[in-house]
Amino acid sequence: MGIINRAIRNISRRKIRALLVVIALGFSMAIMVSIPSGIVANQTSTQSLTERFNSTIATTQEEINKTSTLIEVTTSSGRGQFSGRPSGFPSGVPFGQPPGESEQAVFMNETEVEDIASIEGIKDVVPFLQTSSNETTSETINGPGGRTFTISRPLYTITGVYLNASLIDAYQILPTNITAGRNLREGDSGVLVMSQNLTEYFHFTEYYGVEIGDQVQIKGEQFTVIGICDQAEQGQMETRTVYMDVSDAQRVTDNVGNVSRLDVYAQDISDVDGIAEAIQVAYSELQVTTYKDRLSQLNNMQTMYNETLASAQATVSQTETVATQEIMIAVVATSLIVLFVMLYTVRERTKEIGTLKAIGFSNWNVMRQFMIEGMLLSLVAGLVGIAIGTVGAPLLSGILLPQISPFGSRGNSRFQPGGANAGNFGNFGILGVSTVTVTPGLQTMLIAIGAAVLLGALGSLYPAWRAATTRPAEAMRYE
Repeated sequence: MGIINRAIRNISRRKIRALLVVIALGFSMAIMVSIPSGIVANQTSTQSLTERFNSTIATTQEEINKTSTLIEVTTSSGRGQFSGRPSGFPSGVPFGQPPGESEQAVFMNETEVEDIASIEGIKDVVPFLQTSSNETTSETINGPGGRTFTISRPLYTITGVYLNASLIDAYQILPTNITAGRNLREGDSGVLVMSQNLTEYFHFTEYYGVEIGDQVQIKGEQFTVIGICDQAEQGQMETRTVYMDVSDAQRVTDNVGNVSRLDVYAQDISDVDGIAEAIQVAYSELQVTTYKDRLSQLNNMQTMYNETLASAQATVSQTETVATQEIMIAVVATSLIVLFVMLYTVRERTKEIGTLKAIGFSNWNVMRQFMIEGMLLSLVAGLVGIAIGTVGAPLLSGILLPQISPFGSRGNSRFQPGGANAGNFGNFGILGVSTVTVTPGLQTMLIAIGAAVLLGALGSLYPAWRAATTRPAEAMRYE
């Protein structure tokens, strides 16, 4: 009875030890799986941001080339905004968000618009009124290193557009990406076009599914929805905008006779500098931007990007070096764990080895048995490690590797969504922060399993050889 109890206790101890060893090996293998996945995720994030940057550069350059005769005149509330826009965004609408309710909005009087329009060399002047809704919303955006930030901004933007048929035909002053209904046109009043994501807002509050022809309430006044357009994006945030006739916008926002922006078109590109200077001299409080200013800002953006990208690439190289060292440590740790476990196993089963050899097992048979046990133990640990790595790869890679973001500290330290800097190309605000999920791929998993089996074989080699060379007589006398 005592022999049976001792055998049961030995079996229980072996199971517990095997479980602990599998968990320890599993975490070691999880590190080996997570680190390469983290490196790939960082590289993918950097590449994605680079592609988005290049796309933005190309789009902005194209917009600048198309609007070489455009002079943008904004009030002080628009200062700090870069005038470039993504494709499909109206050229007459500021790319940055308007000031929030807590900021002091400054407007131009329409009499000033008439004075500016009388300057020699001007072909057309298109006035706009852009202001914020009373409602606000809180949004969470992703930052570098996996951090998140909660910001508050107006729920949507009201954009009043001067609806003149000849101006609508000549310039891109209305949203071009209409997905339902129609766009605004001359003579429209009491109607609006809204961005798609704003229809979702009305759906979840007072209205059940905003569609073409439905009535919505803007600052207490009813408007009919005649069109829906795709929203523009600013980094990780989507803009929410309603477009209406400028007179309607002035009335509902209590800004009758005021505008916040002018698009001034010169007769010829040679007239641009003279017109810009004349406006700036007459109205020093206004912000005047020409195509040369836009090109200068674009060049500054490229310079900042190149500097930051060079720093990011150096950090990537350092990270890969650290990752290699960490993987080597994990490999050594795994091999040593298997080695010591198998040595202990051989020592614990010495009598069993003697019995096997006494009944005819060859050295090769004994050695093969222990090597197979070590490989199976490592295989199970490898599967456990993959399971841990699949779930915990973001956490493990975040701890072991720095998160690479070409626009990390520089890009987000000055990014203020909804404020004067929104959409500022100089701080890469429109690019946002690319978030790439750290997930081990199938190839990484297969390599990890193969590495586990190989390390199990290598770690078991010496203990298995020691077991195979044990003499039966000595093994039978072992206590």
